[in-house]
Amino acid sequence: MSYIFPEHDLDLSFLFEIADGSDEFIVESIDMFLQQTPDLLQTINTAIDNKDWTLAAQAAHKLKPNLGFFGMPISQATIQEVEIMAKNGAPEEGLLISKFTDVKNLIIPNLDRLATIKASKE
Repeated sequence: MSYIFPEHDLDLSFLFEIADGSDEFIVESIDMFLQQTPDLLQTINTAIDNKDWTLAAQAAHKLKPNLGFFGMPISQATIQEVEIMAKNGAPEEGLLISKFTDVKNLIIPNLDRLATIKASKE
């Protein structure tokens, strides 16, 4: 079974490569992502609502490497843009919100895909 879904910005080939056949590693890695990512997305969302650009940038920065690890390059690049805009005080707040919405719309469905893959490996 292939775990590459370019249409969903999800390519787990790196995860499977470093797992070297260990389903336990895959399950633990996905589990950690599934625990942390919704919290980070919520933190960014709340920070944007409160115009707390420092917190939004920090949470985006924490999320960014996880997206790369799970083969989500479009999401990773977009969250980096959110991070940079937030660090700069969100001079174009509407654009920041739009980009964050775009990245959420890519990541959230992937959480379900990852949960399904995790279940198949348990």
